[in-house]
Amino acid sequence: MIYIQLFFSFLRIGLFSFGGGYAAMPLIQSQVVDRYGWLTISDFTDLITISQMTPGPIAINAATFVGNQVGGILGAVVATAGCVFPSCVIVTILAYFYMKYKNLSAVKGTLELLRPAVVSMIAVAGISILIPAFFLSGTVSFSNGNFQLRPVLYFAAAVFLLRKPKIDPVIVMIICGCAEIVYRLIAGIL
Repeated sequence: MIYIQLFFSFLRIGLFSFGGGYAAMPLIQSQVVDRYGWLTISDFTDLITISQMTPGPIAINAATFVGNQVGGILGAVVATAGCVFPSCVIVTILAYFYMKYKNLSAVKGTLELLRPAVVSMIAVAGISILIPAFFLSGTVSFSNGNFQLRPVLYFAAAVFLLRKPKIDPVIVMIICGCAEIVYRLIAGIL
């Protein structure tokens, strides 16, 4: 039963995750945290981090990770297959029609109108990741040490490094990781 749930959950994610991996994050959260409870919101935040750090598309990495957590290696294969299947079918069909009708103004107009919706999905995914990263309880509250300043500083530094000098994202992740190690060594936590 769990394999069927994994397959159809990630089939739904693969079918409706227009705009790439970041846009799929609200869909993944809806399935794995809210609907089935396979992961907590804290585990989901870790999933995003792991999916971002490993090679490959985020949604596929997430499917493989969740599938493995829930159903072992077979679960990972089933969830990944469910996530990939719709894309293979849809992209094949769309490529055929796009090549045939790409010069029509209706096609161009539709693609232009989809961009704001995709950007909003990415923004929602970003906000759902930022809140648990900045607030221990996972909700916006500045009481009783709930707000974490260090992640906010890492976030601000990373945004600056990615935008101004345009440093490679992998280097930025290494810099933030090293900064945390240095902090922990100085604080005596490590």
